[in-house]
Amino acid sequence: MRPWQVVGMVGGVIGAALGGAVVGAAAQSARFAALRERGELAELGVSPADREYTVAADDGLPLAVEEIDPVGGGAEVTVVLVHGYVVDRRCWHFQRRDLPESESPRVRLVLYDQRSHGRSGRGRRDSATIEQLGRDLAAVLRVAAPTGPVVLVGHSMGGMTVMALAEQQPELFGELVRGVALVGTAAGDVGKSGLPRTLLSRRNPVTRGLGRFADWQPELLEAARRAGNHLTWGATRAVAFGDKSVDPALVNLMYDMIQATPMRVFADFVDTFTTHDRVAALSGLAHCETLVLAGDADRVTPFSHSEIIAAELPDAEFVSVAGAGHMVMLERSDLTTEALRGLIRRVVENRESHRGRQRSGR
Repeated sequence: MRPWQVVGMVGGVIGAALGGAVVGAAAQSARFAALRERGELAELGVSPADREYTVAADDGLPLAVEEIDPVGGGAEVTVVLVHGYVVDRRCWHFQRRDLPESESPRVRLVLYDQRSHGRSGRGRRDSATIEQLGRDLAAVLRVAAPTGPVVLVGHSMGGMTVMALAEQQPELFGELVRGVALVGTAAGDVGKSGLPRTLLSRRNPVTRGLGRFADWQPELLEAARRAGNHLTWGATRAVAFGDKSVDPALVNLMYDMIQATPMRVFADFVDTFTTHDRVAALSGLAHCETLVLAGDADRVTPFSHSEIIAAELPDAEFVSVAGAGHMVMLERSDLTTEALRGLIRRVVENRESHRGRQRSGR
């Protein structure tokens, strides 16, 4: 494939989304630009943390981490939020804002950017695997949450990260990790249904060309993305959200997160999605309180994937969010946060019940 052909294709199809986001919208629409210029788009994802630091992954890569203490102190549980593909920890804006305000139980939050995303270090291409993301999560837990109870919340690729950790270190689940929420994610066959099924194939010529061009002329590729006019703000809204009347500020946040992700990162992670198969790893969650939540209008990771996970976890709470798309925690933030609060309450209550039985000698 000639370089000019790759540029043309990139202008038309840039980035396939899977795991926690959508493929990047390349240019703001006129409506979006006007709203932003008038200051009508609220700034999301920007608020201070109680602590910010980096954790070294097992290959030395720095992972950017932040912690938020509960209002009033005295945390009873730690919740770790794990974001998806081509976004960053800002996607948890509403949960970051609201969960630390919970009075019972009191929640300490840990958020981090996955490797090559957000403020974390850029990983090597051969480290862009779900297996490595599982090891990264283990490194974050060792530093930020060495004692329980811990609740892991993973969205899309973040959910796959949690599954990878369960596959690698099942002994953590039921001891340290007492609760797991899998949001808009899949345990396998992620390329066989939904929007990205062809573009995420390693055999797709556009996907292969994108990777080669990112190696050859990364600056030109980024320029092609910025100049493109085929995928607009409206396309981002349509793919990431189920409701066409979604707040433009949420689309703005999605656009900004996607634009901040280099095209090389888009290409690096494609292979790992095609080999993701962790249905068997779900058995490692049997000793945890579990929540499976998804929008039934998800165009990126179709709702059927969540149905498969729920069938493998018959004791899990299964929440279907009518009309919501892939970014359900932004689009239906109140419902998502309340479902997470229910999971957290069950974790704490079961822990107290277990302590009571131990004290009574049962």
